[in-house]
Amino acid sequence: MAWNEPGGGNKDPWGGKGGDQGPPDLDEVVRKLQERLGGLFGGKGPKSNGDDGGGGGGGRFPSLPSGIDGKMIGIAAGVLFVIWLASGIYIIEPAERGVVLRFGGYVDTTDPGPHWRLPFPFESVVKVNVDQVSTFSHTAVMLTKDENIVDVELTVQARIQDAADYLFQDQNPDKSLKDATEAVVRTTIGRSKLDYIVTEGRGAISTDIQARTQELMNQYRTGLLITSVNMQPAKPPEQVKDAFDDAIKAREDKERLENKAEAYVNEVLPKARGEAARIEADAMAYRDKVIAESEGEAARFVSVLAAYQKAPEVTRERLYLETMEKVLGDNSKVLIDAPQGNTMMYLPLDQMLKGRSAPTPAAAGSPQPQARVAPEPEPTSERSVNRDRRTR
Repeated sequence: MAWNEPGGGNKDPWGGKGGDQGPPDLDEVVRKLQERLGGLFGGKGPKSNGDDGGGGGGGRFPSLPSGIDGKMIGIAAGVLFVIWLASGIYIIEPAERGVVLRFGGYVDTTDPGPHWRLPFPFESVVKVNVDQVSTFSHTAVMLTKDENIVDVELTVQARIQDAADYLFQDQNPDKSLKDATEAVVRTTIGRSKLDYIVTEGRGAISTDIQARTQELMNQYRTGLLITSVNMQPAKPPEQVKDAFDDAIKAREDKERLENKAEAYVNEVLPKARGEAARIEADAMAYRDKVIAESEGEAARFVSVLAAYQKAPEVTRERLYLETMEKVLGDNSKVLIDAPQGNTMMYLPLDQMLKGRSAPTPAAAGSPQPQARVAPEPEPTSERSVNRDRRTR
């Protein structure tokens, strides 16, 4: 039965009872609702025009409970507002970076420490660990420049460098890193020869792979930083492993023999150079000696010539005596001029024996003449002095 149906008691669905009053106006309902909302934020509440039980007036809202006024509600609302603002405080750990989003769009990247953002639902923060290192391995059989097949295995380590690029610029940065590494490895191995890859080129190839892959990561803006690329020793396929090992042994023997020959050269060559330098120095010294002696002889000859021009006879006698002294100086024989047959004279045996060599064992057994020791000579006369001078 309708509420205004005749005989129905005029029941009011808005809480009124009795009377002939009709349904309340919609504008008045909105106005009263606004007044009550204003009272919640510190305004005065609406005046009560009747019973709270709904009698008398149509469209009246029940009044607030006793003991609670608008001021207390305002304080509670303020506390809730402060709590809402405080919910925007967040802390970033040292190993993290905070990516601030405003309505889902990137705004800023914050460093470690306390920060504040607009509370929910305006802004949110995504924390990204930038110190965590991710590692993956790549193994493949590839063709080298000299058309040989080699089995390559390497390990790549990377971490997040730019948190915003890592989250928003690439859909799957880790997969992009793996694909780029595989492409760069095949390109680098395809440009290198097998001997270079197996022997001394492993470190250079790892460095080249890291640099080329990092260029691609920067180009794709993945936000990743490659920290290291470790390449394991390259191996040939199992089918040719024995022949490959023989080739490696032969190469090692070659290097060993070359090192041995080089060590021998380094040992002999300095000695030969030193000997050549010594011989050259001796030749230079001999040359200087001969030149000096020649110059001295020439100077002496010039001086003798000057003396000869002044006194020819005396100089001639002097030259003769000096020449005979030089010729007979090493001779052990003694010539004695004794016209009167006097053999008792002083012989300088010590001077005579200086130039004699030591006797041989055969000559040592034969009897040797004994020298007679002369007595103390008497004072010599002028004639004996001249005889001794001639003897000398």
